[in-house]
Formats: sequence, C-alpha cells, structure tokens
Amino acid sequence: MKNKKPPTKIIRDISWLAFNARVLQEATDPTVAIADRLRFLGIFSNNLDEFFRVRVATLNRMVQFGKQAKMYMESKPANILKQIQSVVMLQQKEFNRIYNEVLLEMKKEGVNIVNEKQLNKIQKEFIAGYFNDKVRTNIAPLMIESISDLPLLHDKSIYLACILSNSSNSFMNSYALIEVPTFSLPRFVILPSPKGEKNIILLEDIIRYCLPSLFTQFGFNTFEGYIIKVTRDAELDIDNDINNDLIESIEKGLKNRKKGKAVRLVYDKAIQKNLLDYLIKLLNLSRKDHLIPGGRIHNFKDFMDFPMEVFEKRPLRENPFVHPLFTQPVRILDVLNERDVMLHFPYHSFDSIIDLLREAAIDPYVETIKITCYRLAKDSKIVSALINALRNGKKVTVVLELKARFDEEANLKWKRILEEEGVRVLVGLPDRKIHAKLCLITKRVGKTLKNYGFVSTGNLNEMTAKIYGDHCLLTADKRITADINNIFKLIEFPAQIHLFKRCKTLLVSPYNTRSFFIEKIKNEMKLHKAGKSAMCCIKLNSLSDVKLIEEIYHAAQAGLDLRLIIRGICTAHTENKKWPKPIHAISIVDQYLEHARIFYFKNGGKDDIYISSADWMIRNLDFRIETTTPIFDTEIKDELKKILEIQLAENEKARILDNNQLNQYVARGLKEKHVRSQVEIYNYLSAKKYS
Repeated sequence: MKNKKPPTKIIRDISWLAFNARVLQEATDPTVAIADRLRFLGIFSNNLDEFFRVRVATLNRMVQFGKQAKMYMESKPANILKQIQSVVMLQQKEFNRIYNEVLLEMKKEGVNIVNEKQLNKIQKEFIAGYFNDKVRTNIAPLMIESISDLPLLHDKSIYLACILSNSSNSFMNSYALIEVPTFSLPRFVILPSPKGEKNIILLEDIIRYCLPSLFTQFGFNTFEGYIIKVTRDAELDIDNDINNDLIESIEKGLKNRKKGKAVRLVYDKAIQKNLLDYLIKLLNLSRKDHLIPGGRIHNFKDFMDFPMEVFEKRPLRENPFVHPLFTQPVRILDVLNERDVMLHFPYHSFDSIIDLLREAAIDPYVETIKITCYRLAKDSKIVSALINALRNGKKVTVVLELKARFDEEANLKWKRILEEEGVRVLVGLPDRKIHAKLCLITKRVGKTLKNYGFVSTGNLNEMTAKIYGDHCLLTADKRITADINNIFKLIEFPAQIHLFKRCKTLLVSPYNTRSFFIEKIKNEMKLHKAGKSAMCCIKLNSLSDVKLIEEIYHAAQAGLDLRLIIRGICTAHTENKKWPKPIHAISIVDQYLEHARIFYFKNGGKDDIYISSADWMIRNLDFRIETTTPIFDTEIKDELKKILEIQLAENEKARILDNNQLNQYVARGLKEKHVRSQVEIYNYLSAKKYS
C-alpha cells in the first residue's frame, strides 16, 4: 500500500536493514547453490555485526545528546533504536528458518553439520585426539562466578559460557567462559564419516564434548555450554589536532576499539536464565539494550568460508578474462598511447593492473609512480609491484588511508613494510579520508614527460576484484592525467586548497561533486521541459544525501525520466501522488557485489557519462577526497550504456525500491526473456571485439 504523504526521507538505518534483508533473500532462494546460500547467511551476519559496531553504537551516543540529536537525524535516535530492535528480531527469526531449511537441503546431498551429541565411536575418538593435539593449548578457561568486572571480551570472537556443577553437591556450582579459538584454528572440522556422508562439526562443539577433560579434575561432573557473542562500539575517535601524530591517534583508536562499550549481546536462547542475567550484569547491559536470543550457532560470518569441497554441486562462476587489448605479451603503456581502455571487474582480470605496474617498474623511461591505496589484499601484489619499481630506481609515492574502517591495523602494517623498503608513504589528511582510487605513472618520452594513469570506482585489491563489480579507466588523456597530478599535489600539500581549482576535468569531493550533479539534474529538467532528449540514470552503492535527493524529487515532479540502481541504502522515496510517475528504482543483489558508481545523463543526445569513487552520501561528498571522471571515449561510453541497459532490464535478481522497503522482485511476464544481468554482462564483454 502506498504512503499518502511520505516523509522527506526513509530512515537511513531502516533502509540499510532492508538492504541486508535482500542479502537474506539470496540465502532463501532455492535456485542458488547450497554453498552460496550458506555464504549469503555469512554475509548477512557479517553485515549485521558491522552495523551494530558502527551505526547502532553511533545512535547510542546520539541518545546522550537528547533533543539536540533530532536535528542530525531523521527521527529521535531512541525511536530509531527501537525500530532497529524490532526489525532485527524479525530478521533473526527468518535467518534461523532459512538456516534450518538449508540444513535439510544439505542433508539431501549427504552433508551434515553434527554436534557433540551426534557422534559415533570413531568420531568421538577423532574428536578427543583433535582436541588434545590442536585445541587444548589454544584455550584458557576464565572462571567468572565470583568476579565483579568481566575482563574484555573481543567483539569478533564467540565464547562458550559454561555452567559447571556436581550432581551430588548442590553447592558446587561455577561459571566459566572459553573463547573459541577461531583466530588460530578452523571453525569447521570434517569428521571421518560413513560412506555416502560428509559430516562436519564446529570447533565450539569439539570444546563442548571435551569439557570433562578440562574440568573433571576439579570435582565437576555436569557440564553445560552455551555460545554467546558481544558486539562493541567500533567507532574511532581520532583527534584531528594537527599538532598530534596521526599514527599515534590511530593506534590509540585501535586500542579504544578493543575497549569499546558493549552494544549487543547475542546468545543461545536455551541458556540458563541465571547465567544470562549474570553476564548481562557483568557487561553493564540491561534488558533495554540489544539482547538477541538465537540458536546454538553464532558468528555466522565464518560460513563465508565453509568448506566447499564437501559439496558435489558447487557454485558455477565464470573465471575473469584478460581484456583483449591487454593480452600478454603487450606493452600496456603503448596501448594507452593509442586509446583509453576500461576494465570491468570482476569480468575482466585484475591481473592487467598488476601487469601495468610491473611494466612501469621495469620500463627504463618511467620515472615516477604515485598511487592511492584504501584497502589492500592480505598478500598484496600491488605492494610487491611498487617495491619492485622502487628497487628499479623509480620514485614511488603511496597514499595509504590509515582511517579505512576495520583496515587501520593492516594499513599500518603496509606503511611499515613500504617505508622499510624506502617507498615514500603519505598517510592522508587529518580531517578527511582519501577514498579516491587513483594512479599516475610519469614516463620520459624524448625531452618531455608523459603521464599515464587510471581512475577507478573500487579498491586496488586483487581479492575483492574477483567479487566486486567495479570499473577502472586507464588513460593517457592529458585532461585527466593533469587533474590526477593536481590531486596528488593536494594530498601532499593539503594547505594549498586552491590546487583542486586547477582540476578542469575531474570532480573532487569535498569541493564540487554535489554542486556539479545538482546542476546536471537541473539541466536535464530544462531539456525535458523543452522537449529534448533527457534522462538521468544513477547507479550507486548508497543514496542518502538530502540535497541531491531533493533535486531528484524536483526532477520526478517535473516528469523527468529517472532511473536508479542502488545496491544498498536508498533513503529517497520513489513514488508520490504529486509526481506524474514513480521513479524507476531497483537494487541488484547477486553473486557479485555491485560496487560501481556510474552517472548517465542524456544531455540532449550528447550522452554524458561519469564514473566515481563517491556514493551520494554526506560522508563521501563532504568529508572525503573522492574523484569523479567523465568518459570521453565513445566506445567506452557505449560499453557503460550497454551495462546499464542490461542491469535496468534485470528481472531475476532485481528488487523494486519502493517507499515501504518491501524488497519485491521485479515482475517478469510469462513470455518475457529471463535477464540475469551479471551473466548477461559477462557474455557481452567476453564476446566484445576491439579493432
């Protein structure tokens, strides 16, 4: 049912929960392979953990502001928290239903997740040996029955909360906590199994089974264990005072994160009430806080790494292929002398980016390489290529964003590694994150210097490039490379803000991105009213910026053709009785994460297209260095238009973004062609020929 008078915006946090519900929909889809259904359950759980660590923690802080907080939020923070609790409880119930459904489907394939009470004699012997050989030395039980302050519980860990007693002595009763050591051991252990079966046990159930070997010697003979999990406030309070060392602030923030206030307790609903009450008290929580009852298993994020080898039917994914123009052996810089090239991940192989950096590292005429790094892979080939370039005499500058949420520690490690090799490392700006994805390679050609570079929508991470949908423009276009150079100068000399004004081609947040796109939407409205070719197609991860949403509303009221593809948060309403027609708005959730940002404006038939690192959110537009580049090459424009056309026709994995966040699938007629956009895009790009 349509809202008669919708508010200005949908509450951001409720919209995010609607997005996570779309992830959960993938887990319940019977057409999705069982292994992927488990993976989506893991993604849903991991998303929810981060949501509580960051957004719920922020709302809890906002409650402390009282009436002041309302001016910063769509509603009172306390009311939003109540809505969150209500939605999460319903989603948790649905999660449990789906998980039990998946277990039944797994059983049909002979794959079973068994617990400590379902073991045969051979499996019991195996478990006892595994526990003594691998587990025992990795655990340290914590006796908590008489302590007043609970030691720090890590928010990425699960704990076995144990009740230890003696059946013949009612006064002998103790509580213990055991951290399940998934940081050093696999969560899933494949057991010796009867023919035709593959049985798997979780690490916590191995510990449950072996509780007697830990505590019998202390006089206990009855043992119960229940999994609990604590989620803590994960926000970093970085001191932006330029007199303080930024790195010390980061390290201090990391320490504070480990000590963050508990914002959620998830527990096995079968836990004894006395133990639960005791834990709530020790964690300084109350019944008003986010206390989430669940089943035996928590930290479902680990299911993203479930052992896929146990399944005969595994997810079918096409392997990335090398862009035809970059098939080795070839000099990539020579190709870029002739034309721009766009890589579309994960369809095109990320190896071409590594090949580019390796080529630059050994080319005797390349003098400098500058690059921004936001999230790097664990064993980064990007870093290896840059170190090799330095060893070959190139000047290498790496901009590392030390405030990349949950990657701060990893980026500090990369900083040390790069600096030990002699690479010049810049750590960003004190008052804003550097989220732009840029590279600039300078080569001496005769008596002049020539610049090559790329602008990307995604991180320079060869692992996520296999599952994230992104676009990377590689170019030697002077208009673009000159601006990339200006942005690196701005990062190096942040006091010289005037440098961004030198950018004639690239848009740079926080300076002109929002105002530019507001003008673009207004221009399309003017063209529409004049009867000329006009349309806006906007593809984003998230849309929540009030000013841009207001402009979208004006365009909708004017009857402009608006098409939105928003993967995650969308706080804009898409229908209103004052508008001639609803906004066509969809979200696509499928095997690959739709991460790219593309903007397409008809502009009277001129077809202006841009790609960007920035979502339309306040943080991207006002508090980060972001870049947006126009696409000049006609062939690349056609590629992007085709990709958008395919996604707008999606009718298998597209959900309608309506005012009520119902996540209804796009309807498909009986005779209508099935369009699964990620499959269609792969087929389109793999068949494409280049002259």
